[in-house]
Amino acid sequence: MSIGELLAATVPMVRTLNLEFIETTADKAVLALPDQPDFHNHVAGPHAGAMFTLAESASGAIVLTAFGEQLTRAVPLAVRADIAYKKLARGRVTATATLGRPASEVIAELDAGGRPEFPVSIAIAREDGAVTGEMTVVWTLRPNG
Repeated sequence: MSIGELLAATVPMVRTLNLEFIETTADKAVLALPDQPDFHNHVAGPHAGAMFTLAESASGAIVLTAFGEQLTRAVPLAVRADIAYKKLARGRVTATATLGRPASEVIAELDAGGRPEFPVSIAIAREDGAVTGEMTVVWTLRPNG
């Protein structure tokens, strides 16, 4: 099962918004939000909540890809998020997520008995490449038990 299929099966908002998984690796996750009038705001672009969900889902995709082997001993949880809407978004938008700390460093902290926190940076862009929003989600790997 791919990360996209896993998230679509376990996170209802991914299905509701019809998010498209373009690329999911341990280095980068790229998701798209199709242009859907049902999720537009008052200026005919994607609603802020839909863009937040797109970006948060991209961050979750990279976390699951980078730390999937740790799921037997830790649960990934979003701790906090900060989003800035920079330009008017119209049409299809994509979110590109990257890890803010090396995965090996996060795993070493988990191995040492810690509860590591790490940022994931996400850029939201229109089809013309203009960045319409930037988001940071801080995640943790909470040890089981």
